[in-house]
Amino acid sequence: MEEILNSKQINNEIEKLANEILEKNDDIENLAIIGIQTKGVNVAKRLSKKIESIKNLKKEIPFGILDITLYRDDLQEAGADIPTIKDTNIPFDVSNKNIILVDDVLYTGRTIRSALDVLKDFGRPKCIKLAVLVDRGYRELPIQPDYVGLIHHTKNRICVSLDDEISDTDRVYVETTR
Repeated sequence: MEEILNSKQINNEIEKLANEILEKNDDIENLAIIGIQTKGVNVAKRLSKKIESIKNLKKEIPFGILDITLYRDDLQEAGADIPTIKDTNIPFDVSNKNIILVDDVLYTGRTIRSALDVLKDFGRPKCIKLAVLVDRGYRELPIQPDYVGLIHHTKNRICVSLDDEISDTDRVYVETTR
């Protein structure tokens, strides 16, 4: 196991993402953040809070949670007879919003493709931009992030360990094969 980000570095990457998003989004009133279940949700929560803090916003940025389980193209390969469905909660109208879709790690692009399919069932956003904490490369689909914390190309699995709240035990590491 190789640690690639500790808790302080994770916080720095999230702050970098927040600043990049603010630089490229003049219309903060129409900004909304949606995290992809499971670990993208914690990254998205932190990103949302950081943007609110930087801009000193009085009201929270619209925040949603997206589960892509039933939209995956690899359910048969996953080996589960009955997939575990998690919450999808988008308590706002996505129409004409500038959506920042957030995930922890971007690899093949298949999760993001599924997320885009789910989002279109909720309406037609003005635009959808992708923010990821780690881009590990090796895409199978033509999907690229708009905002990236760390680029760490590897075929090994990258694990993100985040508590709901900022913690000294937060870390991102690469599982090394023997």
